[in-house]
Amino acid sequence: MSDASDQRQISAIDLFCGAGGLSLGLRQAGIEIAAGIDNDTSCRYAFEQNIEAPFIEMDVRDVTAAMLKQTWKPGTVRLLAGCAPCQPFSPYRRGADTSGDEKWPLLDEFARLAKETLPELITMENVPRLGGTPVFERFVQTLRSLDYWVSWQSCYGPSFGLPQHRRRLVLIASRLGPLEDLLPDSNPGQTSVRNAIGHLPPLEAGQVHGDDPLHVARKLSDINIKRIQESTPGGTWLEWPEALRAPCHRKKSGASFRNVYARMQWDQPSPTITTLAYNFGAGRFGHPEQDRALTLREAAVLQGFPSDYIFTHPNDPVTFLRVGRMIGNAVPPPIAQSAGNHLSDHVASTKPMRRRKRKAVI
Repeated sequence: MSDASDQRQISAIDLFCGAGGLSLGLRQAGIEIAAGIDNDTSCRYAFEQNIEAPFIEMDVRDVTAAMLKQTWKPGTVRLLAGCAPCQPFSPYRRGADTSGDEKWPLLDEFARLAKETLPELITMENVPRLGGTPVFERFVQTLRSLDYWVSWQSCYGPSFGLPQHRRRLVLIASRLGPLEDLLPDSNPGQTSVRNAIGHLPPLEAGQVHGDDPLHVARKLSDINIKRIQESTPGGTWLEWPEALRAPCHRKKSGASFRNVYARMQWDQPSPTITTLAYNFGAGRFGHPEQDRALTLREAAVLQGFPSDYIFTHPNDPVTFLRVGRMIGNAVPPPIAQSAGNHLSDHVASTKPMRRRKRKAVI
């Protein structure tokens, strides 16, 4: 029989766990991680090393209710968490026809598992644009039909401790009682690029730091070296001499794409960290003063990971594509921690016996 403390302990299963950003934030909020589930085997080492919980390599469509029930620690308050792959809703695909995207049904799979297991708590994080879609409305209606109180909002990163201009949709749901909205818990002025990465050792393009293989800067071509040397923090390629401008930017149609080949500003949050944040030409990913793009470590720290977070096995090569994908696709841990703190406070304020009685649908 579980003791009283176990009854108030939250045990979480992280669907689509990736390298562990969501789990890390929940863990920082004092929530126990029972397991992470993902079909990307390259994320296993990072998840298990940092989260110290089992990584279950499996497509969520193959996950069963019985499996989840066996994974949660008995007698705890169960939390089902996850961030379904959001590419169909990403602002970088705005205007594209995503109606046939195979990733659309993954949120329905999340809803299926919630329906079949009825955990006391649910949290889901995604891009804000998801909030206006039929698949999200269907997800919310499913939860409400199962007697969940549901709350969601668009969270601005710097207000939640994340040093980047990023908004994320965060949903929390509970069968224990009504939920308050998430409230900002940080001073936006404390979340600047300087405060986040200013302590990291300087590097040149193409160099790797001897003590940290992730503090590695991608090599730049000769013309890109000249371009970044002509770039000022917060400026655009319009400052460059005509000869340095890319052919596409010399056309009238390319004049609106100004947030590429650009430097960040020290005393502002960074732009959204994507899977290509190490690429000078893929966004405003130039270092504020060094003539290079962000290193993988800098990108990870700006995404909210601690500077010692492990992404690769010591014997494996560090590749920009692989690690960049793990970083850019991760749930920012500070936002996850805020959701976790909110849920922990919610559980502490409710009585154990207030859990609603309803049989799971099998």
